[in-house]
Amino acid sequence: MATIDPEHTPSVFEANADGLKDGPVIADGVDEEPVEGNRRLFEGSVNLVVAWMAGLYALFHMAALNGWSIEAMTGVDIPYLPTFPMETWTFRIVHVAGALILGFVLYSARAFPDADRGGRHPLDLVGWALALPALYACWTAIGFAAEIAGGTMWNGMDAGIRAAETWHYGAPLLFAIAGSILVGWVRPRVRDAIAPADLTLGICAAAAAIYLITIYGTTMRNATGTPFAPIGMSFAAMAGTALIMELTRRVAGLALIVIAGVFLAYVFVGDLLPGFLNAPEIQWTRFFSIVYTDAGILGPTTAVSSTYIILFIIFAAFLQASKVGDYFVNFAFAAAGRARGGPAKVAIFASGLMGMINGTSAGNVVATGSLTIPLMKRVGYKPQTAGAVEAAASTGGQIMPPIMGAGAFIMAEITGIPYTDIAVAAIIPAILYFASIYFMVDFEAAKLGMRGMREDELPKFRDMARRVFLFLPIIILIAALFMGYSVIRAGAYATAAAAVVSWLTPYRMGPRSIARAFEIAGVMSVQIIAVCACAGIIVGVISLTGVGARFSSVLLDIAAANQFLALFFAMCIAILLGMGMPTTAAYAVAASVVAPGLVQLGIPMLTAHFFVFYFAVVSAITPPVALASYAAAGISGSNPMATSVTSFKIGISAFVVPFMFFYNAAILMDGTWFEVIRAGLTAVFGVFLLSSGVQGWWNGARANTAIRVGLIVVALLMIEGGWQSDLIGLGGAAVLFILARTMRSRTAAS
Repeated sequence: MATIDPEHTPSVFEANADGLKDGPVIADGVDEEPVEGNRRLFEGSVNLVVAWMAGLYALFHMAALNGWSIEAMTGVDIPYLPTFPMETWTFRIVHVAGALILGFVLYSARAFPDADRGGRHPLDLVGWALALPALYACWTAIGFAAEIAGGTMWNGMDAGIRAAETWHYGAPLLFAIAGSILVGWVRPRVRDAIAPADLTLGICAAAAAIYLITIYGTTMRNATGTPFAPIGMSFAAMAGTALIMELTRRVAGLALIVIAGVFLAYVFVGDLLPGFLNAPEIQWTRFFSIVYTDAGILGPTTAVSSTYIILFIIFAAFLQASKVGDYFVNFAFAAAGRARGGPAKVAIFASGLMGMINGTSAGNVVATGSLTIPLMKRVGYKPQTAGAVEAAASTGGQIMPPIMGAGAFIMAEITGIPYTDIAVAAIIPAILYFASIYFMVDFEAAKLGMRGMREDELPKFRDMARRVFLFLPIIILIAALFMGYSVIRAGAYATAAAAVVSWLTPYRMGPRSIARAFEIAGVMSVQIIAVCACAGIIVGVISLTGVGARFSSVLLDIAAANQFLALFFAMCIAILLGMGMPTTAAYAVAASVVAPGLVQLGIPMLTAHFFVFYFAVVSAITPPVALASYAAAGISGSNPMATSVTSFKIGISAFVVPFMFFYNAAILMDGTWFEVIRAGLTAVFGVFLLSSGVQGWWNGARANTAIRVGLIVVALLMIEGGWQSDLIGLGGAAVLFILARTMRSRTAAS
């Protein structure tokens, strides 16, 4: 994690490892992944084994996605090694199961105490005892696979098979899971050792995966959701659902678990609810035989996490191992550090760039904010403002093309719209968002009379420019995407480029560094995979119960009275669903609940999904539950609620831009070049006026209340996008400019 002493400023130029005199090294370790309070830290042989697990897990995905295998490359058939390409459902089941096993090894059920409570504990014996039924269920699943491979026709209605699946597989599996979860909650934690109960949960994940892969490889795959489905399918899916929710709780907190729990409860009580919430009665066996298919957990969210997301996590890990992230931040300091309030403007550039790649608002705040927030405080920003700027910038990274965190890939998967179209459509909205934040921090710096950082506090720009080739992996990624290569192939090329350019730096990537990069990727992927799988549970509920269609009908009823009110209602739902949830999960759920209703209103598919996506993103800085703002408050030492309110204020344009999509499609590149350019320019001027009105800084001086209100009004006219509104807005801005200058002249004369 990047650290800096706010009281110490290097005043002499230091030589970096490559011999260039870059001045003070501002960023060092920005790429390093923060260690969560419940993450285990292993040593010795255990650390080596876990590192190999994580590295091989990531390497498996890179090989599977690109069709690498020993047999394909050498012609030698080695038994029991996977061959690629794998069958889709099998690949996704392995993807989720691997994350579950790795996650339970890495993450404890609760945060570790300040002092580890070493030694054995009686509950360890319980954990080892629970491993016995888990191993028995695993052995039974392997036995089923052997029978089916031997030619046994599996009939879900056969009484003998149902009894075997119930008592020899389902019962011991669920018993082991329930007991291990409870033991994990109460057992004292030891940070450098794996709890036996967590090992048991990993075995249970393997048992569920073995059974599902076996059964889905037979004709029983077509029986999901029918009375002919084997009872073991429901038991395996129930076990998988419980494991996914427990791991999600460990890595992402309770917010998503509470929402998923509400949706799961709705499956079984929906028939008792009145009005549009009423749903048909659903048997538990039917629901769980469907939820672990492509209608739920193995659906769009896992499809994206098993392909695009894991690929770009590997890409980010290679950038991290080659220290490119440190260069990005140092480059930003060299370019913008001298401007007034320089560290805040650096945070906008650096956090936006890093957030685009890593796709997590709160995680990016911790990574780059530990550097930028102390520097912002040092040049005069209040702690809550410093934290708010970092939170807003890190959040905006997820709407920055071409990567957009992972949202663009999920949107492409759900809508069927080509990824390149989505990335192009996001350009102007991203410019508007970051331009707005820039104006906000610049006006704040002007009001407070701030200075930039001194020359001797910053890296030399000309020396940073000599290593601009470190941007090459991202340039190759963008070029490959727009040359028509698939996202997977483009990501593989960019990852290889990150390794190649490292040879032109002191951090050359050899076999050890490449292995380390795959290990980092495996660890980094656990959280997002668990979150996507958990979101798949919610998507499965929505699909099976039809509640999404009923929400759509409610939106249509509201729109009959007022279309703007329907959009406002959709905005509120998207933000509420996103509060406390990672963006990928928030968007996936909101896209299932809200977006279909917007499409039925006549809004184009791309516009409707962008509308939902933006509000799912900005939920990270929306009070009262703003994860990115809370993370920033922890670093800045400010009040979390005050920081979230300030970050909401700084990112205010993000709450206006989505409505622009509805009123002016040119903002999403839908129109002639002239229409697109005019819409972009007038919208940028509009967010300038909006920022000026919100901050109360106009024409080089503080603005009174009347002028601030006037600025906000003309800003909204400029953002609306019509010819008449643009002309009125320009005229209004001119009047306010003259009025402010006249008032200032009179004040000076008096």
